[in-house]
Amino acid sequence: MRCLVTGATGYLGGRLVPRLLAEGHQVRCLVRSPEKLRDVPWAADVEIVRGDVLDDLDEAMRDVEVVHYLVHSLNSKDFANADKKAAENTARAAERANVQRIVYLGGLHPEHTELSPHLASRKEVGDVFLASKVPAIVLQAAVIIGSGSASFEMLRYLTERLPVMITPRWVHNRIQPIAVRDVLRYLVDATTRENTNRTFDIGGPDVLTYLDMMLRYAKVAGLPKRRVVPVPFLTPRLSSHWVNVVTPVPKSIAKPLIESLVHEVVCRENDIREVLPGDNVGYDKAVALALAKTRDADVETRWSGASTPGAASEPLPTDPDWSGGSVYTDEREHRTTASPDRLWDVVEGIGGERGWYSFPLAWAVRGWMDRLVGGVGLRRGRRDPQRLHVGEALDFWRVEEIERGRLLRLRAEMKVPGKAWLELRVAANEGYGSTYRQRAVFVPKGLAGHLYWWAVWPFHGIVFGGMVRNIANEAELHKNFRKS
Repeated sequence: MRCLVTGATGYLGGRLVPRLLAEGHQVRCLVRSPEKLRDVPWAADVEIVRGDVLDDLDEAMRDVEVVHYLVHSLNSKDFANADKKAAENTARAAERANVQRIVYLGGLHPEHTELSPHLASRKEVGDVFLASKVPAIVLQAAVIIGSGSASFEMLRYLTERLPVMITPRWVHNRIQPIAVRDVLRYLVDATTRENTNRTFDIGGPDVLTYLDMMLRYAKVAGLPKRRVVPVPFLTPRLSSHWVNVVTPVPKSIAKPLIESLVHEVVCRENDIREVLPGDNVGYDKAVALALAKTRDADVETRWSGASTPGAASEPLPTDPDWSGGSVYTDEREHRTTASPDRLWDVVEGIGGERGWYSFPLAWAVRGWMDRLVGGVGLRRGRRDPQRLHVGEALDFWRVEEIERGRLLRLRAEMKVPGKAWLELRVAANEGYGSTYRQRAVFVPKGLAGHLYWWAVWPFHGIVFGGMVRNIANEAELHKNFRKS
């Protein structure tokens, strides 16, 4: 089948594409930033089209038989309205292109009750597709258990970091979680399912409370038994603040997820087993598989791969005059006896568990400040401890460009009054050794931006200066070592 996958840079889309290819399907990916797919192993096997689900989709839909719709504006301010418009635009384009079917993953929800904004939006998008002239298979899932998913990371960090847990009432609501591998199997199998226009509830074999999920996670992970202190007045809003403090998942994502947990989300029917047969993985095994992937640094995609609303999205400006605007830079370099290869290993391994090679307290405080104002903070970490790819998150940065062995450019996604980048360069010296060059660039927005730069400027010598020296020293310390 000729498939169009929207959301191919997201958590599920990035996993679905290689599985469709493995089944022999032809895949076209609609993405706003094609460079994000440059480093994925299957990039050469797909057609990549630049675009947005709110734009003209006629060219993207040309000759397409099946559309996999995996776009969701979860952490934007007006996500419900944006999602409805995008779904309507996609449905109309699919009708014009005579697409055979649309496959959409929505949210499992109860009937005859007022839904959270998140679940109501997911249902509304499914209704748009079901009402169109193109047959639609709308899969409805609750919590997805898989390495790197926002729901799993929230569960993991809450359980691992809190031996004594203060729990709100919603942790006693029933949930039917499903392993990510089963969600992907249904999405792939639905590609060739004809003459179907309906919703299907999908879930794993276990119906649990969220409290059960945390306690059983602790058992599978080999953690001591967790103690639970019920607090009935802990609202979803307060819970999202707590999650923002304890886990890497920022409040903007945690809040709609937690609001959805207020509902009991259990499959009302199991018709999917007759239409798309197969046994689903149980909760304990799904957790064990996800933990193994996390431990082995074999996480295909992560929730943080999606861009963060409000963060700078434009690439580093290249106009030599900066279009008449203001720009502040901090440029430093350090010569080292280490080889360019070894120096690059240190540069590419920066962030995450290894930190930023200078004044850890200052970086930690900056991360906490960012979380307090609703930013992503430092705890997103990195997907792989050694390799970086364009488009992925790195603590509170986004990898904007990599020229392997030469350049790593990071774009800031922390809350700042302007746009900021950090460039790390490696160059070979004539004869022996290498030179490390570092440039921080800040384009201020309004008076607040200028004040911000001058407020933090006194610390640059400590933070950026120390960073340059310590990266060079780290390369020299192990200059005879080369990672495989």
